[in-house]
Amino acid sequence: MLETQGLSVNYRGIPALQEVSLVLEPGQMVGLIGPNGAGKSTLIKAVLGLVPGKGQVLFRGAPLKRQRQRLAYVPQRSQIDWDYPTTAWNVVMMSQTVSAGWFRPPTLGHRQAVKAALEQVGMLDLAHRQIGQLSGGQQQRVFLARALAQGADLYLLDEPFTGVDKKTEALLLRIFSNLKAQGKTLLVSCHEWGEALDRYDRLLLLNQKVLADGPPQAVMTLDNLQKAYGSGLQPPRSSQFPYLMAG
Repeated sequence: MLETQGLSVNYRGIPALQEVSLVLEPGQMVGLIGPNGAGKSTLIKAVLGLVPGKGQVLFRGAPLKRQRQRLAYVPQRSQIDWDYPTTAWNVVMMSQTVSAGWFRPPTLGHRQAVKAALEQVGMLDLAHRQIGQLSGGQQQRVFLARALAQGADLYLLDEPFTGVDKKTEALLLRIFSNLKAQGKTLLVSCHEWGEALDRYDRLLLLNQKVLADGPPQAVMTLDNLQKAYGSGLQPPRSSQFPYLMAG
């Protein structure tokens, strides 16, 4: 579905990503983990072309930049201007801009797609609420609805579970499971630890480079974690990591 080849990003001469090569398969939810400053958000932005870098990004064997409509992005909530005077409906309608055109009114089909996406995340009743008046979980649902309304094949989600309530978390997981069943691919940047990582089919442990890639049980070893977080990292309680091993 998605392939990066030697993806590297420097900020003012300081490396943020170094030669990241990976392949994401259809029907997978992949967790992107690593310490603060490891380059998780940078990797997502480099795939999107939002930051300059070296290397190649391919989608189904062809350059991604020619197929960006097949990709949906849910940014971190901290990157959004929640004071901007727009409604939940208008945020989701932004997903239809490419097909509708910048200066053309949305068609009935576009409005139906927006309505269906808002309904799917349980936000249709609040469609005309200003986004700054919504709770953190509701705001996250709106931006997920925008991604869903795109009808994309690949979803890049930057910390979607941060600051959401349990109800929203359960709803997100249910939607993600449905997307996987449809053969969609999800790359999810997260700060989760413990058994929550079992929700992912695969983990990418990143600290400028990919240090480990595989099922949670294979990635979350003490050796791998110390490579990513430093040799001073102390092993967590066994109840938090029932499969944590030394090798």
